[in-house]
Amino acid sequence: MTLQHERAPVGDLHDLVTRREPGHSLEATFYTSADVFDLDLRAIFERHWLFVATEPELPEPGDYVTVEIGTSSVIVLRDDDEQVRAFHNVCRHRGSRLLDAPCGSVGNLVCPYHHWVYGVDGSLMHADNQPPTMDRSRYGLRPVHARTVGGFVFVCLADEPPADFDEVMSRVEPFLTPYGMAGAKVAHQVDIVEEGNWKLVMENNRECYHCDGHPELLTAYFPLHGYTADDVPPRLQPVWDRFEEATTALADSCTRSGFPQEWIRELDTRPTGFLVEHAPLDGAGQSYSDGGKAVCRKRMGAIDDARFGDLHLHLQPNSWFHMLSDHAVVFSVLPISPTRTFLRTTWLVHPDAVEGVDYDVESLTHVWNATNTQDSVFVARTQRGVQDPGYLPGPYSEVEGDVEAFVAWYVGRLQAYFEVGADGDLGARPGR
Repeated sequence: MTLQHERAPVGDLHDLVTRREPGHSLEATFYTSADVFDLDLRAIFERHWLFVATEPELPEPGDYVTVEIGTSSVIVLRDDDEQVRAFHNVCRHRGSRLLDAPCGSVGNLVCPYHHWVYGVDGSLMHADNQPPTMDRSRYGLRPVHARTVGGFVFVCLADEPPADFDEVMSRVEPFLTPYGMAGAKVAHQVDIVEEGNWKLVMENNRECYHCDGHPELLTAYFPLHGYTADDVPPRLQPVWDRFEEATTALADSCTRSGFPQEWIRELDTRPTGFLVEHAPLDGAGQSYSDGGKAVCRKRMGAIDDARFGDLHLHLQPNSWFHMLSDHAVVFSVLPISPTRTFLRTTWLVHPDAVEGVDYDVESLTHVWNATNTQDSVFVARTQRGVQDPGYLPGPYSEVEGDVEAFVAWYVGRLQAYFEVGADGDLGARPGR
């Protein structure tokens, strides 16, 4: 049974944001209030670049996915020139939804209500019973900003997206290019709904303080994020010794292949907050599996070392990515309500990898399916806790720096939203 707790009206949202104590979790209202949820949609999800799909989900012209971002529905598709485009999923006649399916393929986009027809470039091609003087160029589908980077598809609902995205991606793309993600193959995809606020889902991802609760993950993942040689606890010393040895081997492999070795951590200092790290894996060091063994016989892209560790990318506000020598697994988070969140997990392999020959889905997905299930329980427990009147914000641990960075980024983006004229008025939609 889900616990519910009625709270007083939020009041001054700007004051709620500015009184946040650094180094501590957020007040309960941030995780429970419908007003704050609406603010999150407007200040975060309608203003920032969001990861929504991979290019291999759109392999041919006319292939599409639909994405639900708050009250907005977006069509992401590949046009006849093989470019990825995005449009509001709204007919320009009287507003009918155009597409209901989460994915599919079309020749043209036909409104199911009055049969207006749009090309995959968004142009209006046919509209019955209109005067010959109608200027059809005025009634094409409303575009949404869309970008592809390293095989990943991003959209932004804002009229003017954050200007730092190009610079960030120019720094990220050299890490992604060797994996050949744009030409990879989707091996499996799982959608789940977590019973918690979207920020709790993201906070849970941004730390491994809880990783003792992920036994499958820990057969390959080093649970050492935030530690140094001087402060690693005695119980983790043998793990640290293996980690240092594997780190040296990974650095040598990167040097031989010319792979970039800089780690970048700018999670809370810019609108497009991001992190890139390349870390070794434990055990066999090849993949996320029982003992770290490879789960696909064919390696990704140009990667020629089976023990190439885990290149992981974090992007604010809604995604994280793991690229390995034999496959990739990527995650997208979208809010549904103050207490429910959509999480999509996608596994990708080399385009020539054959299911049942080079990999099997159960082995490929075992670790992250188990980890997602466990994390769903952690998120739901935390959601129930923050709804309890006994909850007060608590201090983050020394190994939860990326949680603090996420929350600091989030609060900073809300403050920026207020500074450009929202003034705490949820009726205002700057830039819309």
